[in-house]
Amino acid sequence: MADTGRQSRRQLRSGTVVLGGMGLLAAALTACSSDDPDKRCVDRDSYNAAKGYKVVAEKNCKTVTSVNGAHYYGGKKKSGWVKGGSFTKSGKSSGSSSDGGSGTGVHRGGLGGGDSSSGG
Repeated sequence: MADTGRQSRRQLRSGTVVLGGMGLLAAALTACSSDDPDKRCVDRDSYNAAKGYKVVAEKNCKTVTSVNGAHYYGGKKKSGWVKGGSFTKSGKSSGSSSDGGSGTGVHRGGLGGGDSSSGG
């Protein structure tokens, strides 16, 4: 009977090691992931429902040019056009619209709420 107790503890210990190792692996992969997903300079005024946004030279996003350049993150690039991404760096849409609008995102109140009206 004592042998059974020893075997259970051994199984428990090995399970803990496996779970701990998975946590270390997840942390390592997170640390190695890129902070910047696929980032492309696009012309905001070029939106086409079928194709997305026209990819333009990076200089159009760094200086003022005749092109309304902005960085576009993620999405799929095909034949000089990119579609399915976002103008926000996080990769989440965060309220940005697909027609090139900047969007304000959703703001929710924390403790005490974000509503400026008073009760009473």
